[in-house]
Amino acid sequence: MTKTSGAFKVSAMVLAVIALAGIGTWIYQLMGGLGVTGMNNGTSWGLYIACFMLFVGLSAGGLIVASAASVFNIADYKKVSMPAIILSTICITLAGLFVLVDMGGVHRVFNLLLHPNITSPLFWDVCIILIYLVINIIYIVFMTSKNGDEQARAKRLAILSRIALPAAILVHSVTAWIFGLEIAREGWYSAIMAPLFVVSAMDSGLALLLLALAGLNKTGVFKTEEKLISKLAVLMMACIAIDFFLVCCELLTMAYPGAGGAEILTIMFSGATAPFFWFEIIAGLVLPFLLLSFAALRNKVGVVVFASALVIVGVMCKRLWLLLSSFVEFNVQGASGVIAGSSTSAHASGVDAFALVSSYMPTWVEIVIVVGFVALGILAFMLMTSKLLTKKTDAKLEDIDAKERASA
Repeated sequence: MTKTSGAFKVSAMVLAVIALAGIGTWIYQLMGGLGVTGMNNGTSWGLYIACFMLFVGLSAGGLIVASAASVFNIADYKKVSMPAIILSTICITLAGLFVLVDMGGVHRVFNLLLHPNITSPLFWDVCIILIYLVINIIYIVFMTSKNGDEQARAKRLAILSRIALPAAILVHSVTAWIFGLEIAREGWYSAIMAPLFVVSAMDSGLALLLLALAGLNKTGVFKTEEKLISKLAVLMMACIAIDFFLVCCELLTMAYPGAGGAEILTIMFSGATAPFFWFEIIAGLVLPFLLLSFAALRNKVGVVVFASALVIVGVMCKRLWLLLSSFVEFNVQGASGVIAGSSTSAHASGVDAFALVSSYMPTWVEIVIVVGFVALGILAFMLMTSKLLTKKTDAKLEDIDAKERASA
């Protein structure tokens, strides 16, 4: 599907309409305040922050693949560096947008600049996301530059990759520390929170890259050998196994007598967030691993696409149960509880304005904004790939690869 094809234009128009609907709904939220969402005093973070966590991970996975290709001189991975970087750039931009939406007002960003709290993991996250975005943009500039000697550009790309790889790991580690260093919420503080976030970023990021490569193959914009797709699927399968192991380690620690995690486990296993937890375990980890563990299935692009989609949905479910399980029970006791602070209780009085257990359900506003922003990301990917993924770019990357091997 080239940029001038009818299917491309129709798809772009549909995505643009959905994106505009999301932007329009965001403006409506800015006018009405966060009261139009389902968030409240008990559950102060919701769908926006869950999407933020998801897209930070999707972005980190793409850059890790691209930078590791140069750092470890993996020729096959270099062939998909450009689509990986494009995905990484779009995903980290979407992650930042979801933070802006969750803040309730764009003007509040200036408070971070005027009154920064350098001891806060939230401030760390803002800094590393901005650095990460800059790295992605420089990466694209280096890979598409027409100026200078090819060998010099190859060296610059190799140096940047050595900076990008730890940055990709750090961006999701800092996101994990926002939760892992928050001792006020049961179920968040954990020593392995950062490794758990990084490995889920790897499997979900690889899954998104595989979906993108399969889609580009189908449209003819960019061709990737099925053998390489199978190799990337093996790497994703290894990440899934590590992800499952770390989740089990976390569950064991919480379930051990005296650890104090019984209430959270009850919520995860049979409570409000149980559907998300069990979907992630069964459909997001076990099933994709079993599908990809057989070479005959792994060599089929359709199976890889299905497994990749399950992984991404599973990681989103993980973000939801990880985020929301700790909000169900208040960390204070005694009647009459905590004032709800939601739009539904705005005009309530007496005990009706208070709650002993928190509840949350995203409103249509949150859903439309999320769908609109995702559509905007897909549209941006279509436009960037149609512009940057050309045969000329392909040849340039192969030439850079040859220069790097010669210099080594």
